[in-house]
Amino acid sequence: MHPLKHTQTPSSDNRLGCAANLHNFSALTIIQSHTLMKQRSTLILTFSILVLLGSCTKKEIDYSALSNERLQTIADSLAQTTIIVDGHVDLPYRLRMKNFRLEKEFLAIPLESKDGDFDYVRAKQGGLDAPFMSIYIASSYNATPDKGKVYADSLITMVQRIAAEHPSKFALANSPSDIEANTKSGKISLPMGMENGSPIGNDINNVRYFYDRGIRYVTLTHSKDNQISDSSYDSLHTWKGLSPFGEKVVAEMNAVGIMVDVSHISDSAFYDVMRLTKAPCIASHSSCRHFTPGFERNMSDDMLRALAKNGGVIQINFGANFIDSVARTHDALRDSLERVLQAHQLTSKDEAAKPIIAKFGLEHKALFSDVERVADHIDHVVKIAGVDHVGLGSDFDGVGDSLPLGLKDVSHYPNLIFALLKRGYSVEDIEKICYKNVFRVWNQVISIAGAK
Repeated sequence: MHPLKHTQTPSSDNRLGCAANLHNFSALTIIQSHTLMKQRSTLILTFSILVLLGSCTKKEIDYSALSNERLQTIADSLAQTTIIVDGHVDLPYRLRMKNFRLEKEFLAIPLESKDGDFDYVRAKQGGLDAPFMSIYIASSYNATPDKGKVYADSLITMVQRIAAEHPSKFALANSPSDIEANTKSGKISLPMGMENGSPIGNDINNVRYFYDRGIRYVTLTHSKDNQISDSSYDSLHTWKGLSPFGEKVVAEMNAVGIMVDVSHISDSAFYDVMRLTKAPCIASHSSCRHFTPGFERNMSDDMLRALAKNGGVIQINFGANFIDSVARTHDALRDSLERVLQAHQLTSKDEAAKPIIAKFGLEHKALFSDVERVADHIDHVVKIAGVDHVGLGSDFDGVGDSLPLGLKDVSHYPNLIFALLKRGYSVEDIEKICYKNVFRVWNQVISIAGAK
């Protein structure tokens, strides 16, 4: 049982306080079907009717005591009625690796595909509203003359073209209010974050340039030290934290309204950011070092406390390397699974492979881990930093075939919501985890920039 229990009261900010009463309501059968275009307004109207009829009174709901079937129904409905923000989805990288081109026949790929972890159909099924599109810049660009600026621009243009080509399904988003408006219109928002600040180059004016291009967070570096910051993966420790230029970059990001992303940076660089920033920060796709001792890419308990003091949010990464130290050591198991799939003439992306993968995963827990382990990380952040400082940053399309059972693609967010409800999390808690915590940070970053 999660230590936090809340009294549930119907309100505009807590639309599912009476969700336990809805398990027999016919509208939910629509959610459980494969009707992916179900609009949130229908369910909101359902709740309003129930409130007017007096069927929801102020009471404490112990979701963990409900049957799994009823709890799954509530989890499914929560996924459809609560905004879900994911801090890191590598769709642009996946498309670029597939030689994606800005031509009409290619622009249809993000709508429905057997490849990868994200597309429109699966996102609608899972209730995903705002996946941050990762403008990923490999560390090899650190050594190029423009440090990846032209390449970054090409990925930004790709995202913009996808939204422009499918205006009834996708829309760009530069603020929480944009996401709210897009969600009400039934559209999936495509906010953008740049993974690796290398394309800023040595010109501080490029911070504003990328803001104007739609970038709303910057991960200061990636797998190698760059001109801004040391990396958690690099043993050189070039700057022993942030570089002098990196300190200016943090200040300028605060000034223009770009969120500082502390994923990937070294511990020393993290504490430099905490010392210098005037705005709360995010870790867009990191997890807890408590479960992966010695893995500096994840955050220690002391870092979680510092991030909470800063007012920031850690968005939990779903990849096996990030959630379970045991899973990180079992590449041989993955090879074994590949041989099993090859014997059936299948790949891991084939529909017929899903039950085989699920069975193999249950028999070999060390391979994938599972959705419960992701919930363990959320529990740990809540214990150390509080429920106001945790969110979701899956790294879908960025961690290969290492995603946990129950969280294999963007259609599976209801499984995580189910796990949290089962542990006693309230609807209010889940709303914070799904979007409110990130919205709070983002709005504060906007406000601080506006006050300059």
